Amino acid sequence: MKEAATIFQRRIVVGAVMCVAAFALVVVRLVDVTVFHGAARKSVAATVASWRTDLVDRNGEILARDLPVQDLYAKPHAFWDTKEAAHDLSAATGANEERLARMFTGGKKPYVFVARALTPDQHDRVMHAGLPGLEFQPGFKRYYPQGRATAQVLGVTGLDDDGDTMGLSGVEMGLDSRLKDGEPGDNVALSIDMRVQYILAHEVAASRAEFSAKQAGGLVLDVRTGEVLAMVSLPDFDPNERSLGPGDSEHNLVGQDVFELGSVFKILSFTLATEDHTMRPDEVFPIGNGYKMGRFTIHEAEHMPATLAARDILALSSNIGTTEIALRSGPERQHEFLGKMGVLSALHTELPEARKPQFPSHWGQIETATVSFGHGISVSPLSFAAAAAAVVNGGRKIVPTFLKHPEDGRGEQLIKPETSVKMRELLRYVVTNGTGKKADVPGYDVGGKTGSAQKAKEHGKGYEHKLVTSFCAAFPIDDPRYLVFVVLDEPHGTKATFGFALAGYTAAPLAGRVIARIAPILGVPQRQDPIVVARSNP
Repeated sequence: MKEAATIFQRRIVVGAVMCVAAFALVVVRLVDVTVFHGAARKSVAATVASWRTDLVDRNGEILARDLPVQDLYAKPHAFWDTKEAAHDLSAATGANEERLARMFTGGKKPYVFVARALTPDQHDRVMHAGLPGLEFQPGFKRYYPQGRATAQVLGVTGLDDDGDTMGLSGVEMGLDSRLKDGEPGDNVALSIDMRVQYILAHEVAASRAEFSAKQAGGLVLDVRTGEVLAMVSLPDFDPNERSLGPGDSEHNLVGQDVFELGSVFKILSFTLATEDHTMRPDEVFPIGNGYKMGRFTIHEAEHMPATLAARDILALSSNIGTTEIALRSGPERQHEFLGKMGVLSALHTELPEARKPQFPSHWGQIETATVSFGHGISVSPLSFAAAAAAVVNGGRKIVPTFLKHPEDGRGEQLIKPETSVKMRELLRYVVTNGTGKKADVPGYDVGGKTGSAQKAKEHGKGYEHKLVTSFCAAFPIDDPRYLVFVVLDEPHGTKATFGFALAGYTAAPLAGRVIARIAPILGVPQRQDPIVVARSNP
């Protein structure tokens, strides 16, 4: 007869059973992790190991770089209550609670991305939540050392639902496929020159403040290679903050907006007339007090003499004189020419936000007149700058680029070389004898044109008593290498400008200051004897 098991023996048996059960659970968990979720773990590792390629300026200065951080992932199957987990993790990290709840309950992925680049405080809050199934993985955060100075050009990155980095705006978006899955040490060299960028940003900000402008911007373009050396749009934003502060804007006035540029458009009107020999620079035109076209009357922005030679029509910016010259070409030829120069179609660059220009669907005599002096047609400053570059660079097409491309990028011959030479003389005359005098810089022979456009009403026809002023400059004008375009949205006159807010008082001096500072940096030699075009004597 067997002896009954003692209490001690029964405890040993119970303990053994518990050990076996615990071991079995460990085995099951190991199988679950290694077999069923092993692929997911590998995909997480692959995701966090992805390095976005550096962006550098043309001289190798860092513009954007990934920095190592910790990212948080979760295993929804480990949560008792997925909605509560989504709420707690959202509160701890700032992640979107709706997205987390959706991914935790409806998603099929065993690993879900929660938040990127956790701060120490966020990490502590996550730990205090006491949730199971969380993993901290090494990741990367995009950092922009130049801050606001390059924000509108570079744009920003963001995350998709899977936690993958993607470009959301600017060059980051335009070059997204090229920047993905890089290796540490890789870089993409942009055309931007930070020395020029800082100068342009400083001068644009100063002019915006001086004239209390709503917005302001500018660009510097190499007319031979098409490289954009600098582009600024104010107001801007801090790309490292990932959120807009008071007064901030992600809107790129220069590369994205289209608007009526006004008299700076006369550059193209005179180029067409010079190309087709429909006027001579010394030919005299009657100006009068108004030019009637049906029920419309074209007026001047400022008082004009009774007659003007063609070169003085451009220099003094006469709307009536420009209309008379444009009507000689007619609607069909004007439309064809502007299309050839590229201002009637969207400009394709590494900036993806470019908008299509706006122009009349019916192009008659009245449209020919208004378009000739920059009204009734809206284009972006960058698109216009590309057309103006072709006017001064010998007549050949260029496509603006934000990638370093020091080789000559001039393509199709758009106008005759001799037309380009004559236009450079006329643009120099505008600066020495016309509305562009405040843009002149001793030693650099600047040529250019002012533009003062009344702003079209947002709702309905007609114009407001508000201006958009601009100046398009090229230098050195006898053999141009660089083009500077600046624009001020709703500038106000000051005591120093006698209350005038026209481009000759606001945009022209801004362009001149930019040229005076960047020309020595870019190695443009100074001339001892300036180029002066003699005034006409009609």
